[in-house]
Amino acid sequence: MTNYTIHTVESAPEASKPILKSAKAKFGFIPNLMATMSEAPVMVESYLTLMGLFDKTNLSETERQIILMTNNRLNGCTYCMAAHTAVSKMSGVDNDVIEALRSGSPIKDPKLEALRTFAIIINETRGWPTEEQVEAFLATGYTKQTVLEVIVGTSLKVLSNYSTHIIEPKLDDRFASVAWSKDMDKSS
Repeated sequence: MTNYTIHTVESAPEASKPILKSAKAKFGFIPNLMATMSEAPVMVESYLTLMGLFDKTNLSETERQIILMTNNRLNGCTYCMAAHTAVSKMSGVDNDVIEALRSGSPIKDPKLEALRTFAIIINETRGWPTEEQVEAFLATGYTKQTVLEVIVGTSLKVLSNYSTHIIEPKLDDRFASVAWSKDMDKSS
């Protein structure tokens, strides 16, 4: 596999330096994923920009993490699953929801489970859900806006999960206690 540099603000390409400074200010450190993404300034900027936009949806933190972690699991992204587990815990997402997302198990809350199921459908159909699947999702109380916001979250995970598969960043020490592997997935 091609080795990618885990850049610092000092070693990053010039156009990535302000982006990494911003990431450090936001997170308190530069996650290794973003440090390696910074090899391509447009990649790290796209990722952070889309992350910021996804935070502006009408979805709660729990709902956003359901979409993100579902995609992480489906895409087999060990780095992102650990990172989002840590973020979810820090953000107060219910531990039962986190464990269901990590294992690929149903979420007890029917509405949240409908969101997880719809995120799976969007990922697995590559954005081609049936009309019946969309209508079933809407019948749970979500809106047409939510349908599109699921696609935004899925897009965010395409950026990070696909990048991670190629650049293989080292898992940050801050995420080590919540490391994840496909072996933990009960849905497989």
